[in-house]
Amino acid sequence: MIPGEFCGLAWAIQGRNIVTARFSRDQLLRRGAASGGALVLSGSALGVFAGAASAATLPDGDLAYLRLLVAAELLAADFQAQALRSGKLGRSHAALVRRMAADEKAHYGGLAELLNDAGQVPATAADIDFSYPKGSFESARAIMKLASRIEALTLGAYLGAVENVQTPAIRLPIGQIVANEAQHVGALAAAVGRPVIGRAFAPALQIDAASAALSAFES
Repeated sequence: MIPGEFCGLAWAIQGRNIVTARFSRDQLLRRGAASGGALVLSGSALGVFAGAASAATLPDGDLAYLRLLVAAELLAADFQAQALRSGKLGRSHAALVRRMAADEKAHYGGLAELLNDAGQVPATAADIDFSYPKGSFESARAIMKLASRIEALTLGAYLGAVENVQTPAIRLPIGQIVANEAQHVGALAAAVGRPVIGRAFAPALQIDAASAALSAFES
């Protein structure tokens, strides 16, 4: 961990100028593999983000949101990996978590592509140490309950981005991820016996609120 204000999520979200070298796409792929979380960009993910990646330089506010969303995806992926390793999930719950993990990997890949093409170095799993409340992985119910909380946080962050990003080319990809994250929230609600359909107008999180909520999971 990097000490002081440049550590973990603070660096990942704020994008402080600690690392100045720009990775090529191949280098980014190798870096992800070396950190134990290989970045695999599926054909569909690349197609969704292709137009946005070739857009004009993104404003600072849009870059800040992309960094925030990358951090949210890294949190979700880390939690899902630990949940699967816990051995507490039954077959149906494990299948659901694996499916969500595949989606998060695709989301991360698209977001990282945008940042990379904008000359930014996206955070990876090696940059952030996550922590979770005591007992988070002691039972399937505890795992699914916290999964619901993390997915709701992620959905709120994406909705905040839809409201606030200025570049039209990245609104559609972000909106498409919103639809998928809403499916995650509904599937998790069903898994723990809660209503699948939530509010008619899902709540959005502004960037400061989303950043603070994510930081609660940082070691």
